[in-house]
Amino acid sequence: MKVGLVLEGGGMRGLYTAGVLDAFLDVGIKVDGLVSVSAGALFGVNFLSGQRGRALRYNKRFIRDKNYISLLSWLKTGNMVNREMAYYKIPMELDIFDQEAFAQSGVPFYVTVTNLETGQAEYPKIDHVFDQMEYLRASSALPLISQIVEIDGKKYLDGGLTDSIPVDFAKSLGFDKLIVILTQPLDYRKKASSGRLYRLFYKEYPKFVEVASKRYQYYNDTVEKIIRMEEAGEIYVIRPEQSLAVRRLERDPEKLEAVYTLGFQDSQRKLMELKHYLATV
Repeated sequence: MKVGLVLEGGGMRGLYTAGVLDAFLDVGIKVDGLVSVSAGALFGVNFLSGQRGRALRYNKRFIRDKNYISLLSWLKTGNMVNREMAYYKIPMELDIFDQEAFAQSGVPFYVTVTNLETGQAEYPKIDHVFDQMEYLRASSALPLISQIVEIDGKKYLDGGLTDSIPVDFAKSLGFDKLIVILTQPLDYRKKASSGRLYRLFYKEYPKFVEVASKRYQYYNDTVEKIIRMEEAGEIYVIRPEQSLAVRRLERDPEKLEAVYTLGFQDSQRKLMELKHYLATV
């Protein structure tokens, strides 16, 4: 039986996911593939490298550093989340990511990115985090506060703009069971958007503007689909019971830890139910 794991994004709400995954590590929950988006990708890599607590640790340590996430970084570089500090210096020098353990896990790891020219989601497979770091950066490159990420002549932004919760792609990989970790509560739905800012700042990418402007609709439709799949016993979902008291780019270390702890506790509470789901043919 093949088990897949799908991780939603959501900026620092992703520390809820990090807490869930660390609880998985504690009890030895294994998966055969992982599909991630944005913060789900950035924090999900630590699950496969077995680095319990790393996501919370480095975020608490650096979150108030102006060279990590700040308005100053945005004004200087065009990226609110600083490229050099967040994606290179921290994982390669200051809180080193264990690429060897990640590779030895043998678990296929996919991130979701949005191709600006086609307006479509793409799902590159990450074999070497350091060598393919720009895909992780692209997956979490929020529009307006991030520069476009160019890889092999293609231009990308945040994967959540086109596929916020990639359950369909995960299903296409042939998993028998799917675990989905969300960072919004059951009753959350995105509000309609005019797409005016996308048309203003990305007018040279009309296909992207069209799909990004309808993101709320695609997201809400996906949530409804997930609920139906959950009710049918096709997937197992872990989500917060209420909206998380944290901003997308939250800079309060105590709030970050509270969100992480909630995810850890929710995961512990659901472990017996999850194990039953995984054991059911």
